[in-house]
Amino acid sequence: MTPLPPADPRDIASLEPVLIVGTGLIGASIGCALTSQGVEVHLWDLDPANAMVAAGRGAGMLSQLDLGDYRLVVVATPPGAVAATVAERLRWHPSAVVTDTASVKSAVLSALRETELDLSRYVGSHPMSGTQYTGPLTAVPELFVDRTWVVTPRPENSAESVERVRRLARLCGARTVSLDTREHDTAVAEVSHLPQLMSILTAANLRHAQRSHLPLAGGGIRDVTRIAQSQTGMWRQILTANRPAVREQLSQVREDLDTLIGVLDNPDELESFLAMGRAGARSLGGKHGKEMSETTTVVVELPDQPGALARLFADIDRLGVNIEDLSVEHDQARDAGFLSIEVDPARADDLRAWMREHHWGLRS
Repeated sequence: MTPLPPADPRDIASLEPVLIVGTGLIGASIGCALTSQGVEVHLWDLDPANAMVAAGRGAGMLSQLDLGDYRLVVVATPPGAVAATVAERLRWHPSAVVTDTASVKSAVLSALRETELDLSRYVGSHPMSGTQYTGPLTAVPELFVDRTWVVTPRPENSAESVERVRRLARLCGARTVSLDTREHDTAVAEVSHLPQLMSILTAANLRHAQRSHLPLAGGGIRDVTRIAQSQTGMWRQILTANRPAVREQLSQVREDLDTLIGVLDNPDELESFLAMGRAGARSLGGKHGKEMSETTTVVVELPDQPGALARLFADIDRLGVNIEDLSVEHDQARDAGFLSIEVDPARADDLRAWMREHHWGLRS
């Protein structure tokens, strides 16, 4: 992972002391990031064992300050408990800005408004990062580096309160984006919740496959189904909270699926449909967020030996070919893998010739 960038001392001074409520993967990773930057962090979890593990990972201290001492409270509980916990912490910590990490914002805000609390100190946020793993044992301080952290300010928030949450994200190495709560929920349905469901649908469809066929699975299906292994209880809460936006996305997919079934017998129309998928993938952009350029894939056989990848990169570097992107596929039948390297089409033949000259195997 990319290391955290150096912290601005002004960001640290404006935040601490920080209280993190909920020490799973996200909460503990935020704590680890902040403490590595020199921020004073305190931890609380409904399950004391989780907080102890997080503290052992360097996420913060178990000791608690007086309720009025905290300047920032980060609620990183499971989705279903966020609104109640935010309300509780607004009552308990009169000097603190309270933010949360929930991946659905409208439902939280709606529930909070029913409490008739002064919500001027609540600034919603959502770090767009995570893994299929859960719990404080999987926490790492670099989890948010170069990732997007959405902040959802409202007119009643003071500029200072909003800036305090932005500073939290910056100290964790993230890029901040400001969105209205409804726009946020639509966006995450498009780029997070729907992909999660498509992964689950693909993985669930494997129940129809003959067991003897499963060893044929390559890197592609493993990439698609990786996030299907995420915790089902958490995703039940997320999808339930954002069901209007998710339902709209699923309706669009159903229309596309009907279209695909209808064009399977027409090669030209089928190719046009496939081109829509290619265009959609390219719309996400390439590395560093730049517009994706046309590339050619060169697939190199990579032996499962110490230092093999380093030697390969050294050979490519000597040729002076820039790697635009890459992925690794493991060979299930032997101790080898295949590295797919995306390069400028004008340099692809040079790279293939260089690889053969240096005794690297190529897959056509």
